[in-house]
Amino acid sequence: MLALQLCTPLAVNAEEPDFYAIRMELYKKVEATTNIPWYYLAAIDQYERNVRQSRRDLPKADGAIGIYFRPEEWAGLLNPNLTDENPASIQFFDGIGIDGNGDGKASFKNDEDVLHAFANYLLSYGVDHDNLKIGLWNYYKRDKTVGIIIGKARIYKHFGRLDLESHAFPVPLRSSYSYRNTWGDARGWGGRRIHEGTDIFAGYGVPVRATSYGIIEMKGWNRYGGWRIGIRDINNNYHYLAHLSGFAKDLQVGQIVEPGMVIGGVGSTGYGPPGTSGKFPPHLHYGMYKDNGYTEWSYDPYPHLKLWERQERKKARKHK
Repeated sequence: MLALQLCTPLAVNAEEPDFYAIRMELYKKVEATTNIPWYYLAAIDQYERNVRQSRRDLPKADGAIGIYFRPEEWAGLLNPNLTDENPASIQFFDGIGIDGNGDGKASFKNDEDVLHAFANYLLSYGVDHDNLKIGLWNYYKRDKTVGIIIGKARIYKHFGRLDLESHAFPVPLRSSYSYRNTWGDARGWGGRRIHEGTDIFAGYGVPVRATSYGIIEMKGWNRYGGWRIGIRDINNNYHYLAHLSGFAKDLQVGQIVEPGMVIGGVGSTGYGPPGTSGKFPPHLHYGMYKDNGYTEWSYDPYPHLKLWERQERKKARKHK
């Protein structure tokens, strides 16, 4: 299987633009003219940016906005000029492109035009939650994509900001634990398959924490993974934590989490029907999966675990 890297946060320093601020300004500006809540626009934009970063058949985003329209979609399928920027002729050929910033051109290379074009499409369905979901489904034709976008919107609304890129190591650094790179190792239980994750060995009941800002997509029992939780983060990554001893009190599917939040405990459950435990030493199975708009696949979480561990140790030293 192809291993991919996590989408890294945009670097921001004195010489580089603050893309978070630029995007938020654009979202709020479009919200003011369309009444579509900014967090839906942010979720769509982030989803599309993540998809473009993980696929080779799509160009990478050049500007602040990540939404992509194919030239024939922008200008109109029957438009003889696929680089057309004339709003009138684009409208004549039923293209989606519009002039969003009032400069007389409808350019798919202009961030404001692109964001307004998608918002204008959604406006044909309405601005309330249910109608926005209908509009998203008719555009993407994929239930999972709609669910991911709605989840992102809830996360952005909950925290009220875009900079949600920090992480935490899945077990407390003060606890006794060990791990190595076990992704891709052979596994026999359940048929021939590879190990799609990293095993972190720790004492039974050691707290297991969310590593990122995200939303709980799955919680329950699996005959292989035992008690397990699945969390979708803001970058289309699905974090799978298995063999838990149990869950944090009142933890629910659909709940929003943040780095360091306790979600369960290290255990040895799985490899059997519900309640099976003790067939292996207590440990946390940590897997990561990437969604690219078509499918989802496993990739090696070990480099990210090492990075988050270093980052958390560095942060802890600064606060001493």
